[in-house]
Amino acid sequence: MTTITTDVDPANLMAFVFRAVEEAGAALNSALVVMGDRLGYYRSLAQHGASTPAELAERTETDEHYAREWLNAQAAGSFVTYDVSTGRYFLPPENAMALLDETSPAFVGGLFQLVYGTLRDATQIVDVARTGDGVSWGEHNADVHIGCERFFRPTYATHVVGDWIPALDGVVDKLASGAHVADVGCGHGASTILMAEAFPRSTFRGTDAHAGSIDTARLRGRDSEANSRLRFETTGADELTGGPYDLVTTFDCLHDMGDPIGAARRIREVIADDGTWMIVEPAAGDRVEANFNTIGRAYYGFSTLLCTPSSLAQPVGLALGTQAGPARIQDVVTAAGFSRFRLAAQTPFNHVYEVRP
Repeated sequence: MTTITTDVDPANLMAFVFRAVEEAGAALNSALVVMGDRLGYYRSLAQHGASTPAELAERTETDEHYAREWLNAQAAGSFVTYDVSTGRYFLPPENAMALLDETSPAFVGGLFQLVYGTLRDATQIVDVARTGDGVSWGEHNADVHIGCERFFRPTYATHVVGDWIPALDGVVDKLASGAHVADVGCGHGASTILMAEAFPRSTFRGTDAHAGSIDTARLRGRDSEANSRLRFETTGADELTGGPYDLVTTFDCLHDMGDPIGAARRIREVIADDGTWMIVEPAAGDRVEANFNTIGRAYYGFSTLLCTPSSLAQPVGLALGTQAGPARIQDVVTAAGFSRFRLAAQTPFNHVYEVRP
């Protein structure tokens, strides 16, 4: 036991204690948002308007005691509002869009599912932090995998075809005419399928080291109108086959790789002489203190509990970290033999880099 007895300001101490209690409530809320998603609480409030706990429970066929406590927790956290004169709870339309509309880039339901799944596996991370071992992506529970896709897919649907690819020099014309594309680290295939459906003259190969994700991607691909031009394979980024590729993409995954330089070297080998590598990574500054903000805090949390363990579970285990920053990404691609690197586009959450031979 550690006892601190000197140089403690009582006011600052209590301010931190109340901050800690607020943090505990926020941590618990990740499970409560998943609960509201799965039980249909948010959908019911959006459809029927202000409701009492009894009404919400009846409409969702759940127990009133749980509905009441869930509503109170949501009201205390400002996810819903409470009308003291009627005893009813209301979901504001802006909150409803963020919690329910999976086509909106503001959708946060997947983020909370990802957080919930990440916390469920935190015990594993505590153990490996003592030894320096890793935890592979496939060792995590389904909420991590599904939540990750639900988190990223709305952003990709909004930006990849409309903003990010057009920001690359000459790539839209190549894809419109007919190009060969490799989407490395494709996960469940959301990014691959989006691009394939937008450019019907091009062919797309999605690869990922996690076999379970590729199984899901193949199922999604079969339901796509672009199915005949899609191919999904279980393979590591440093073992990418085929080519030459006119476009290679890596969406939010380079920092998760054990050997990103090895992957970059392989991409350099299979990319066309005039090809483009689009790297999408979490938005980050090069100086660590530049990331001490709301977004950086969340990303550092994911880096500690998901991304760094994933990298350390693989050969080399470079562990770039989720907040690697442009300079470290440029170091990776330069070491692999690429000569051109620039920031082509950005959002509050992502940096999009154009890399060329």
